[in-house]
Amino acid sequence: MISPVVRHPGNGAVESRFPWAGGGVKRGFIYGATDEFGYHAIENRMHIHDFHATVLYLLGIDHEKLTYRYGARNFRLTDVAGKVAHGIIA
Repeated sequence: MISPVVRHPGNGAVESRFPWAGGGVKRGFIYGATDEFGYHAIENRMHIHDFHATVLYLLGIDHEKLTYRYGARNFRLTDVAGKVAHGIIA
């Protein structure tokens, strides 16, 4: 099982390898790049909010309108920062 690996929890960056397959995603490509050791993402870094926004987009759901109620407030899964990664969409 492949899961996101957080290297720097303090700055909100999530470095991950995720097997994108089907559902409107480009075939056989690599999104982003890492340093020579494969430890740090250096190109096309994706925050977890961006990941959620992209998955919701592929499911046909507008991530800016999807909310859940908690503590008498409405919250978005992608908070206020999620952006769809159009570079992976076919």
